Amino acid sequence: MRICIVGCGAVGSLFAANLAQLEDVEVWAFDTSREHVDAINASGLRLSGAGEVLGRLRATTDAQELPACDFGIVATKAMHTEPAIRATAHAFAAGSVATVQNGLGNEQVIAAHVERVIRGTTFPAGKIVEPGHVQWDVKGDTTLGPFDEQPAPFADVELLADACTRAGMPTRAVEDARGPQWRKVIFNASTNPIGALTGLTHGRVCERPDLRALVSGLVNEGKAVAAAQGIELDSDPEVLIDHAAKPEVAYGHKASMLQDVEAHRTTEIDYLNGGIVGFGRQHGVPTPLNEAIWALVKGVEQSWQQ
Repeated sequence: MRICIVGCGAVGSLFAANLAQLEDVEVWAFDTSREHVDAINASGLRLSGAGEVLGRLRATTDAQELPACDFGIVATKAMHTEPAIRATAHAFAAGSVATVQNGLGNEQVIAAHVERVIRGTTFPAGKIVEPGHVQWDVKGDTTLGPFDEQPAPFADVELLADACTRAGMPTRAVEDARGPQWRKVIFNASTNPIGALTGLTHGRVCERPDLRALVSGLVNEGKAVAAAQGIELDSDPEVLIDHAAKPEVAYGHKASMLQDVEAHRTTEIDYLNGGIVGFGRQHGVPTPLNEAIWALVKGVEQSWQQ
């Protein structure tokens, strides 16, 4: 089996390095960072922290070098999905492509370029320490399911889930992955921007009653938008938020959006709170808190241009 990781940032690297441990899987990675790619090819892809792993794989910045692959796992930031899948689509002409990205709308973008699409949600998290080295901050499960509008065969979903699980990334295959996806979207939209705006880690956000109340308000809006679409969440995002705040889980973890703000990089706010607002408008569900948070983070991004 040959699997290509499209976007070998923190989350993509977690999948790439772990999958590279399997004898029956050949792993390729496509990324635009020349330094990261060169380091991976020279010394392997190292994970440290929640797991100590050294993965040997092939990495490239030239999508034309990619061979035909059985599976793709897209792990770019949401705003980079279109150029990434457009460049790599030729490698998946006979394969299936999964998204494990944050936010809403990635499946539709991928489906414009490949035939068989898998809707995915993943909770492991980390950060790039230096080229070729990723700190694994948070372990967690992944859920995969056929994208209803343009589905991969369920047998393919099961095959990819099995490979990820055997590699140390616990993954389950389900017929309808919308519930897990929306639980993660609501979790991210309710916590990540609060951390990005305050500079606080997940656990420190949850310690303040006023901020925790704001998080709950954002969660309730997200739940209402999901319910209006007939989506049944697989569990309550509130439970996940409190679990992640524990010291042994993600108390000190800086959300990816906070990492982006500190580096003055464009955030995924349009695909998180902006996505919830968009679906809310479509279904007549008011989302004033999500609209306010969306505007505040966009304002922070604009401030960098002054």
